[in-house]
Amino acid sequence: MKHNPSKADVRIWDLPTRLFHWLFAASVIGAVVTVKVGGSWMDWHLPLGIAALVLLTFRLIWGFTGSRYARFANFVRSPRQTLAYLRQAHQTDTPGHNPLGAWSVLALLLVVGIQAFTGLFTTDEILTQGPLNQFVSGDVSSVMSSIHKFNEKPLFILVGLHLVAIIVYAIKGKRLVPPMITGNKPTDSLPVNTPDARDDVGLRAWALVLIVILGSIGWWLVELGNSAGMSFN
Repeated sequence: MKHNPSKADVRIWDLPTRLFHWLFAASVIGAVVTVKVGGSWMDWHLPLGIAALVLLTFRLIWGFTGSRYARFANFVRSPRQTLAYLRQAHQTDTPGHNPLGAWSVLALLLVVGIQAFTGLFTTDEILTQGPLNQFVSGDVSSVMSSIHKFNEKPLFILVGLHLVAIIVYAIKGKRLVPPMITGNKPTDSLPVNTPDARDDVGLRAWALVLIVILGSIGWWLVELGNSAGMSFN
């Protein structure tokens, strides 16, 4: 079943969601690269980790206040519904995240959240420490540092699976990247009467308010970390 051909595309992803996606990916990759390279690059690790945490917090709020397909209520399904989706012989494209993709999104947000949050309290006891390390005991800092280090593996696995999924879907003819750039999906690839997501000035203004507030908190955390006096500069 197809849409009226007079309407070529359907708006699925609003601009704030698309910007979040690419900035979040860049901050997570940047944080991983800087910690692996080490040396003076570690001065970028803290800001990038805090940026990831700010963006993640934005996405959590956006999951309740954003446009139709960005809301958790629209794409998060129960395990039973997810299994039913996987058993379908001929799966039709979904407007937003499919049930399996939804769980992968939640898992990635959870793991990055753990990594970014524990990073606020960690220290290598040499030159780098999180901005909130100075407010906790050595025992708490040690636990947080251990979790931060252990959590790297699940993070790498989930990022790897995310990339593999993109490739697999592309081979099957379902390209996930272009809609996250343009915001649109072809009308004839979606169920009949799929409505457009809201993506107007009012929605974008709300996103700007959120990011200014959250970004200010992130900036404060970065400055707090810099004031601790542990840096390669």
